[in-house]
Amino acid sequence: MMKILATVALLACMLPLSAAKKQTVVFPDGTPVDEWFLKAEPRTPESLGRIYNIADYGAVSSTEKVQTELIQSVIDRAAKSGGVVMIPEGIYKSGALHFRQGTHLYLAKGAVLLGSESIFDFPLCQTRIEGEICRYFPALVNAEGLDGFTICGQGTIDGNGSDYWRAFRLRRQWNPQCTNKDEMRPRLLYLAHCTNVQVSGVSLQNSPFWTCHCYKSDHVQLIGLRLFSPVRPIASASADGIDMDACSNFLIRECRFTVNDDAVCLKGGKGPWADRDTTNGPCRNILVENCHFDNTTGSCLTCGSESIHVRNVLMRNCQVDGASHLLLLKLRPDTPQLYEYITVENVKGSCRRLFEAGSWRQFFNLKDRSDIPKSYASHITMRHLDIDCQRFVNTRRNDEEYELSDFVFQDIKVWADDVQNHQEAFHSVVFDKVQADEKPKTK
Repeated sequence: MMKILATVALLACMLPLSAAKKQTVVFPDGTPVDEWFLKAEPRTPESLGRIYNIADYGAVSSTEKVQTELIQSVIDRAAKSGGVVMIPEGIYKSGALHFRQGTHLYLAKGAVLLGSESIFDFPLCQTRIEGEICRYFPALVNAEGLDGFTICGQGTIDGNGSDYWRAFRLRRQWNPQCTNKDEMRPRLLYLAHCTNVQVSGVSLQNSPFWTCHCYKSDHVQLIGLRLFSPVRPIASASADGIDMDACSNFLIRECRFTVNDDAVCLKGGKGPWADRDTTNGPCRNILVENCHFDNTTGSCLTCGSESIHVRNVLMRNCQVDGASHLLLLKLRPDTPQLYEYITVENVKGSCRRLFEAGSWRQFFNLKDRSDIPKSYASHITMRHLDIDCQRFVNTRRNDEEYELSDFVFQDIKVWADDVQNHQEAFHSVVFDKVQADEKPKTK
């Protein structure tokens, strides 16, 4: 009897250890994923301090009246002792707003913070955009150098982008070489040099330019967001979902992307000497999980086009319904780049290309450099995928500009028009338990 009890006790001790081992989550380089990522919970406005309802200070619901000064005055009032600026039910139009340390933003159900359609409501400032620090236009919501900043609620931040998109596309017709920032337009949300940030629950939509741009920020949680930019009747322009620009420790969980451009972009600088510029930097320790990508979306996960170093990205447990790419590596021949330790796993659905890597020459400029700064992508893993697509792997060997090595495609079921794996493009690659079935040709 004593032996039986001892055996039962031993098993009881072993079970928790076994369960704990199974639950261990690691980044692609083997580094454990911190509990900060795994146990993130949405913050509530009540837990953040006194609530300042902008309606109590004279704001009125209107699609015509621009109330930037009034809303900013409420933010500044809240900053004196800390608190939450509340956008109540209704539509409140504004230009650029700048949040202060100790302030937060809460959008009640039915609340819309609507961006002004006039660029004059977004005064020029020193900011970061498209891989450089320059004078450009701020976002609708700006937070710089803040610790603990929070945006929460069930409401909407709407960039009111239609006029900006029309102007941009008209300019492109006149000058096909104009850059994304040549047309004057704001972003929706800009976080720079921030720590311990959380944005949860809200809808971010109709941004004139990038939707959520985070620069050199650390420990940022984006939870349960709905990100939208239209394809029709007016197609949005450059309205990426989330742009991480030289950021670390970043969680994107349970977000839904219906955007007319790339969904999750990893950035950090561009140019022939970008790796020597301290305003640039790496993106690392990124977890994207339980997200949904709809059919108007560009690439679900993109490295580039302005990026120098990406390390430790884990994308898992996602649904894809017709996006252009599952994983896209943009390799600029005018920028030294290293993309390493990236894993995409447990994804189902459909896309046009499961994986693509190749030369990205948009606005190519070697400046004073005579040689091509070679780029490298290594330790990239795609596994446990069930995908219907047009192309399985879309890449080619290009030893002058880039090298692809230590790639693993494992436990994949793919049904595609083109099932070629282009093994010759990689310096080293493993295809393990890959079932690639070609779709029947239609006449």
